[in-house]
Amino acid sequence: MSDSCLSLPQTLYTAAQVKAAEINAVNSGACSLYELVEQAGSAAMEILESSEHCNLATVVLVGKGNNGADALVVARLLLTRGNRARVLLLGQGKTQEYAAAMAAFVEVGGITEAFTESALEGAEVIIDGVLGTGSSGELSEDLQQCFNAVNSSPAWVLSLDMPSGVNADTGNVSPVAIQADVTLCFGGLKQGLFTSRARHFAGLIRYASLGLTDFLAKFPAEAQRVDAGYLKDLLGRRPRDSHKGKSGKVTIMGGNYGMAGAVRLAGEACLRAGAGLVTVISRPEHQLTVNANRPELMFWGCELVDMEVYLRLGWADVLVLGPGLGKDDWGYNLYKAVGLSDKPCVLDADALNLLSKEPCRQINRVLTPHPGEAARLLGVSTAEIEVDRFAAVRQLQERFGGVVLLKGAGTLIYDGDTLVVAPVGNPGLASGGCGDVLSGIIAALMAQGLDTMTATIAGVVIHGEAADLAALAGERGMLASDLMPFIRQLVNSDLI
Repeated sequence: MSDSCLSLPQTLYTAAQVKAAEINAVNSGACSLYELVEQAGSAAMEILESSEHCNLATVVLVGKGNNGADALVVARLLLTRGNRARVLLLGQGKTQEYAAAMAAFVEVGGITEAFTESALEGAEVIIDGVLGTGSSGELSEDLQQCFNAVNSSPAWVLSLDMPSGVNADTGNVSPVAIQADVTLCFGGLKQGLFTSRARHFAGLIRYASLGLTDFLAKFPAEAQRVDAGYLKDLLGRRPRDSHKGKSGKVTIMGGNYGMAGAVRLAGEACLRAGAGLVTVISRPEHQLTVNANRPELMFWGCELVDMEVYLRLGWADVLVLGPGLGKDDWGYNLYKAVGLSDKPCVLDADALNLLSKEPCRQINRVLTPHPGEAARLLGVSTAEIEVDRFAAVRQLQERFGGVVLLKGAGTLIYDGDTLVVAPVGNPGLASGGCGDVLSGIIAALMAQGLDTMTATIAGVVIHGEAADLAALAGERGMLASDLMPFIRQLVNSDLI
């Protein structure tokens, strides 16, 4: 499990919701805005003390909003502990809270100066209080130069609330952001921290509630975060009289010419995740590839979609279509056959590309697009998908129904009611076949009785956790097949 998600709340909010909670807290008399600023600065100081960074050469970057006010509180607290940090201003502060924080800092002997790149030389710690949740749209050239200078520095970086330059609602970066070692999020966890480019820039994520928990509880959660804890008690022990017919039957279709490995990987992942029986329908030439080292997979060679294929569709509890499918007549005919079935199904890879050409809406299926496939499904560019992944997954579900799983850094899962963010896995998954493995896991969990949403969430978590275990030997060079022993371990672990 990523350290960045330890001891964090599950509920995620937009920046506007957290701001509204702050206003409600102030209006109720619970606190003032300046008291929230003081609490934020004190929480940041606790991070510095616990990480033993409070006595090092420090530069504090101060923006012109209340994020800058938070940073000024940190600078004052450092000064009272004997650390005369350099305080660099990036603009003139405009809020009452900023003015109050500046006055308190000056009162204890604090001195400020305008930002220059040379002032970062020799810094061991940088406090990022530039933008916080105010990052949206294009950055000025001066800010871009500042952020690039910070990223070029060897200093340890603590970002207050959000890494400056990262959009709190989408996680997108345009065009550059400060890369933090730790991000201390205030009030409520912002949904953008856990997906898109934010996964690279946020570093370890820490959290300070500032007493806003009860006020935030009045707002509907925008999304829920999940991690390995989601697996606890999910499947339970199998009855002692279980047999293979009761453990779920899955038919996996795909593996066009040159792509036999895709269905082979999906099939083994399905078995490793607990399915009792798995049939692979593929090109006849691929039987040796599929069965040579995994004879437990049943195989049916298909040249034409005939009655035997339909019998195997009817036999299954769950269908998987897409790994290595191709978009020629052979793949298209299998796609049409699955469309005539009423069985729950998982669509991946070229099945999604075929769906983009003949859109239809269906309830009992799981769509598993990566950003490129999502772009084809919505008729937009991949860049447009990545600008706002939350909006994209909602649009996909509205148009195509079922459960939509938008892959990427911080996978998003949406069924029309609940939106889940799964910040699991690592860059080692950026290799061929890993998506096929995920489809097999999800289908196996569905075949064992989990509903489509639960199976999809659990499948993503198992997939990501297996990748983290496999990556202990290194992310670079990790193969999809390296996940297999860990999939089995996770579906049988003490968490479940």
